[in-house]
Formats: sequence, structure tokens, C-alpha cells
Amino acid sequence: MTASLDPDNFGVVRGASKPIPYDIPVFATLEEERQHRKERLAAAFRLFGKFGFGEGVAGHITVRDPEHHDCFWLNPIGMDFRLISVSDLILVDHEGNILHGDYAINQAAFAIHSQIHAARPDVIAAAHTHSIYGKAFSTLGQLLDPLTQDACAFYGDHVLFDDYTGVVLDSSEGRRIAEGLGMKKAAILRNHGLLTVGHSVDEAAWWYITMERSCQAQLLAMAAGTPILIDDECAAMTHDQVGLPFAGWFSFQPLHATIVREQPDLFD
Repeated sequence: MTASLDPDNFGVVRGASKPIPYDIPVFATLEEERQHRKERLAAAFRLFGKFGFGEGVAGHITVRDPEHHDCFWLNPIGMDFRLISVSDLILVDHEGNILHGDYAINQAAFAIHSQIHAARPDVIAAAHTHSIYGKAFSTLGQLLDPLTQDACAFYGDHVLFDDYTGVVLDSSEGRRIAEGLGMKKAAILRNHGLLTVGHSVDEAAWWYITMERSCQAQLLAMAAGTPILIDDECAAMTHDQVGLPFAGWFSFQPLHATIVREQPDLFD
């Protein structure tokens, strides 16, 4: 995780005693890293709940276990994002066996995330929910346009999975989504919603949050008139400023600090 995080790619102005107000994590043991990932995962769920990304029993975020790479942690099915704590998280392997936890998991979560984690060793975390603007935008069957600086984080770095075949309950469908995602960091699943991945929970969660808001911004702009696109050269340059791993990780930190102060019981 830490090897891909570089403040130099995010326009950090030097000269202060500390370049950023957050410490890039370094771990002494696998257990310490596991606990960190689980705590970040619980915090991401609380934030998704706060932002209204929950929709009944739909939606899931996963994080790969740092020791057992063919296993990942995720949320129990039927538990509201706003209530999830570290102790509620479930550990499952790529065969669907629950190795730790007391509750069942969402079959769609397993079908999608197991295949993404299997296909992409670089992916530590992945997020998918049925948030309102993401699923509304997904019905258009198109990619995000580079309309804003924030949307440029996805310029040339997301795909359209243009084939809705119902609720994803089979791993073969998850495999098709993973193949469609390729090496990009996000996908618009047509008539379904958004999917993002990252080298940390922080990164995957931030990409989801800002992608949802970029969908909202584009829908508003399209309703108001004819949006003016950022030109390709400038969009590509902006992507390299706001769309790389450190930018995703760093952008999540203020949100994480806020939810921890507001809801410290997430660590229970």
C-alpha cells in the first residue's frame, strides 16, 4: 500500500515542518495492518451511510486481507452501513467460505468482489453500492465526460460495462465485470451503478464518493443546458494531478478524521 503513495504527485507545497497533516501508514506486523484495514473499512461504511449510499440490503465494500491474499473482509448482508463496526466485518475466501464472523454475506458481493480481487492483485479494496446519482447516470449507457476538475480523475481511467443481465449472483458474471474493468480504477455498470477499486480502502472509497458526485454534477449540467467539456490534453494533465493513488488516499483523510470524531463506536 505505502509504496504507491507519493505526495509529490498531488501538488503538495513544500516548506512546512510536515508536508501533510496525516501520516502515511507503515506497519510493523501483519496483524497491525489487518486491524488498520478493518478500521478503515468500518469508517468507509459509516461514511457511505452518512452520504445516503445505502439502499436496502444492496451495496458492499471489500478489503483484501494482508496475510491471506485470497481472502477479503466485507459487510454482513442486511446490516445498515450506518451501524457497521469493526467487530461486524466478515472474512471470506475466494471459494465463498466464511472464515470469520457471525453473519451471512451478500451473494452479489461475493460474485463481484471475489473475481475482481482474483483478477487484480494490485487491488486492495473495492466499492459498489446503488447510490442514487450513480445508478441514474448508469442508465445513460455512457462514460463520464471531463466536465469538471474532479471528473478528470476518471478521464481515461474508467469503463462502461454495457450489459445488464440482472442481479449478479454467479461468479461467471463477476468475472465478466472484472474483465471489463481491466486495469482501470472504476466502472459504470449500465442500469446498475458504480464500482471503484483502489490500493487502499481510503482510495477506493474516495473514488466512489467523488465519482458519485461527478455523476450528480454531470446530470445537473446536462439538465441545465449544454455542458462545455475540458479539452483532452488538459483533462489528461488534470487526471495526473487528481487521479493517482496518493490523491485518492489523501482526499479521503479529512472525511475519515471527521467520521472517527463523530462516531468513535465504529471501532467496537
